Amino acid sequence: MALNMRSTHGSSRSVAGRSSCSPRVVPFSRPGRLSATRVLADAAAPVAEPVKLGTEKTGPAFKALKDINQIMQTLPHRYPFLLVDRVVEWEREKYAVGYKCVTVNDNFFPGHFPERPIMPGVLQVEAMAQLAGLCMLDPEDKAAKGLFFFGGIENCRFRKPVVPGDMLMMRAEITKYNKRFGVVKVAATGYVGTELVVEAELTLAMAK
Repeated sequence: MALNMRSTHGSSRSVAGRSSCSPRVVPFSRPGRLSATRVLADAAAPVAEPVKLGTEKTGPAFKALKDINQIMQTLPHRYPFLLVDRVVEWEREKYAVGYKCVTVNDNFFPGHFPERPIMPGVLQVEAMAQLAGLCMLDPEDKAAKGLFFFGGIENCRFRKPVVPGDMLMMRAEITKYNKRFGVVKVAATGYVGTELVVEAELTLAMAK
């Protein structure tokens, strides 16, 4: 009887010590949850630095919605008075966004001013008016002949000089359009970079 008990005790000690044929216990982990070891390993892994572009590759590259040829098909203006180089956003009779690249070769700089070239404020307003005209004119409407006229300029402010090398980015937004009389109200703004340089409320009279 004693031998049997010792044998039983021996068997229980063998179970307590885990025999080679006993199943291995695997730690439980919830699906979708990373272990602490994995997280630490990922944190210690080197992070690749973003490739830095050369300055020559960081300039503005706006896709033309209307290029200079399409602009000339719509506006009657020509050198030296065509003051919109490209239209990048446009919705008929709603709004337009476009720009003029200002260069020292512009014909007004020799006289304004010889010692300090500055784009005349009236030409900044003219450029915004031309952009507004692009917003309103239909190149297929031959009867209108692409003509419009200034009806008024209100609340005009020049915030900062525009000089050679600047890109004058403009937005013309139609705020009111009286189709019966062909009168258009426009909120116009001009920027160099993020700085507002000119703003005005324009009135245009569309030719009939």
